[in-house]
Amino acid sequence: MTSNQTTNRERFRGKTAIITGAGSGIGKAAAVKLASEGAQVALFDLLDERTEQAAREINAIREGAAQAYDVDVADPHRVEQAVREAAEHFGGIDVVFANAGINGKLAPVEDLSFEDWEKTLSINLTGTFLTVKYTVPYLKQRGGGSIIITSSINGNDTFSGFGMSAYSTTKAGQVAFAKMLALELAQFKIRVNAISPGAISTNIDASTEKSKELQEIVIPVKYPEGSQPLADGPGQPEHVADLVAFLGSDEAIHITGARIVIDGAESLL
Repeated sequence: MTSNQTTNRERFRGKTAIITGAGSGIGKAAAVKLASEGAQVALFDLLDERTEQAAREINAIREGAAQAYDVDVADPHRVEQAVREAAEHFGGIDVVFANAGINGKLAPVEDLSFEDWEKTLSINLTGTFLTVKYTVPYLKQRGGGSIIITSSINGNDTFSGFGMSAYSTTKAGQVAFAKMLALELAQFKIRVNAISPGAISTNIDASTEKSKELQEIVIPVKYPEGSQPLADGPGQPEHVADLVAFLGSDEAIHITGARIVIDGAESLL
């Protein structure tokens, strides 16, 4: 093993990461990646078998590396409490991966209910705000840290996700939020970056509800050879986890306020 490989494997030793939406998909892959490189990981998600299984898998890699917390990111009291408990349990916070999100209801704007609009915004955008709001004081105590926010190519690079007006609005809003905070928090050595995945093999579609009116606004867009020029299909959560680990590490010490697209050239079509 080379010295560089050793460094990479241990680049999160002594550090703690909070990951929202950690029970599956990109969140789980990031938690496994960071833990495998030495991090202690606080898994924030609605506590169910998936989240508990993720904690068991990570603790099998290194005993005591993971702790699951029952968190609804749209609930300020639950977020604040979980952040405090995680910081006390692990001794601080160094990396924050604000990743929780839903696709929500897909519908023409006149058929999208206020409640469905509010639900998507509360989880995706308010959830990001609350996660960052309550973790920043702990990052300041550490003398710096890294915040990574999962945005999307939707609402930033592509706009053909018909019926996804609420979702795309939250994804664009997250990028503005990240850039604002990158400047605000730079003096505290806290870096803030957004990532914009394209199609990734996760279970986010399980959170998607399509209205019967959706087909009325869809403009057919077809790619006979597929919409992933770099690959034969969607990217994998582990691809995104590698990017998260880079941005969370000291290797990205001079990167803040960036939005990094990871979509296999999907958004260039």
